[in-house]
Amino acid sequence: MSIKTERLGNIFVKEISEIIATEIKDHNINFVTLTAASVTSDLSFAKVYFTVLDNSKKDNICKALNNASSFIRRELSKRIELRKMPKIIFIYDESVAYGSKIEKIINELNN
Repeated sequence: MSIKTERLGNIFVKEISEIIATEIKDHNINFVTLTAASVTSDLSFAKVYFTVLDNSKKDNICKALNNASSFIRRELSKRIELRKMPKIIFIYDESVAYGSKIEKIINELNN
């Protein structure tokens, strides 16, 4: 990952978080935490990773976010000046759940 795409990923996380918090009316989507974003080098796609507090709703929230991705992309293009705005794909971030699982195993081993 180049410095430019890494920087764009950080900007995307910040701006998309703000768009979700202020512009989107769906109350289920408001309780989403964006963890990271990776942008392809040709700026055609951006994978945005998210987590939720309630894991039972992660599939519904993923569908809702991907349905709202065109709106988020349009709002993002108003805030960030790029020649080509990448298509946004939202993916549930499994690393947080995996990290808590590993932490639980380590705590059990220590006890």
